[in-house]
Amino acid sequence: MGLLLLPMRGISQEIDARVTVDRSQLSNTSLSFLDNLSDEIESYINEYNWTDTDFKLQERIRLDLQITLMSTDDNFNFNAQVVVQSRRPIYNTPRETMLFFHNDENWTFNYTPNRSLRHDLLQFDTLTSFIDFYVYIVLGYDFDSFEELAGTPYFSEAQNILSQAQNSSATGWDSNNNRRNRAQLVSNLLSSNYESLRSAIYEYHRLGLDRFVDHPKEARQQIIATLQKIDEAKSRTSSNFLFDIFFNTKYRELVFIFEDAEPQVRRNAFEVLSTVDQSHLSEYRKLQ
Repeated sequence: MGLLLLPMRGISQEIDARVTVDRSQLSNTSLSFLDNLSDEIESYINEYNWTDTDFKLQERIRLDLQITLMSTDDNFNFNAQVVVQSRRPIYNTPRETMLFFHNDENWTFNYTPNRSLRHDLLQFDTLTSFIDFYVYIVLGYDFDSFEELAGTPYFSEAQNILSQAQNSSATGWDSNNNRRNRAQLVSNLLSSNYESLRSAIYEYHRLGLDRFVDHPKEARQQIIATLQKIDEAKSRTSSNFLFDIFFNTKYRELVFIFEDAEPQVRRNAFEVLSTVDQSHLSEYRKLQ
C-alpha cells in the first residue's frame, strides 16, 4: 500500500528547501561572501535528485534550515547551530504536517569565498556532507510516513555519511561526545529497538492523519491506538531521543486533532498523552 495510495507521482525534485543564514553573532564585518550562502545551499538541495522516486510538485517535502553562525576564524572555519524542520502534505487537504524538528547545536564547517557547492557522496566535506546527512534523515522520515519502515535506505545513506565523518575525525560527529547527537540519531533510527516507533509514525500519518478529513472519528481512534503503541515502545527502549523528537514535532498538532473531539475521546487522548509525553503536559491539559 503506502505510496500507492497517493496520486501517481510525476517528475520533480523531492525537496523544496528554504534556508536562512543569521550571522548577527559574528563580529567580523568582512564576510560579505556569506550573503550568497543561503541561496547556494538552497540550489544545492533543490536542484538535485536525491531518490529514484518521482514527486509531483505539490508532494515535495518542505525543508527549512535555520542556520545561526556563532563564530569563525581566519581560515573560514565556522561554528554554527542549525534548526532542521521538514513538512509533508496531508492527503486530500491543502494542509501540511511537520515530520521532523531538531536543533543541531554543534556544526563546524569550512566555507571560503567564491566556493561552489558540489555533490560528492564518496568524499566527506564539512559543509555539504552535513546537508546531505539531514536531507537523508528528512527523506527517511517522509518515506516512513507513507510506508512502514520505507525510510531505511535513506537512514542508511545518513549512516554512511556519519562513518565518513568519523573516519575523517570531523568535529560534531563523534558518537561518544553527546548522546543526543547525529551519531545517536541515525543509530537509533536504524536500530530494531525503535522499529515499533517507526511503524507507529507510519500509522499516525497514513492511517490517522491522512484519513482525518473524511473519517475524523476513526482517525482519532487510530491515533489514540498509535499513541498507546508509542507508549509501549518507549517503555521497552533505553533512550528517549527519538520519542522526544516525535513529540516536540507533534504536540501542537495532537492538541488540534483532539480539541474538538467528544469529551470521552478527549479524555482518552489526554490520558495517554500525559503518560507518554509529560514534557508538554501544559499543552495537553487543554484537552481536559
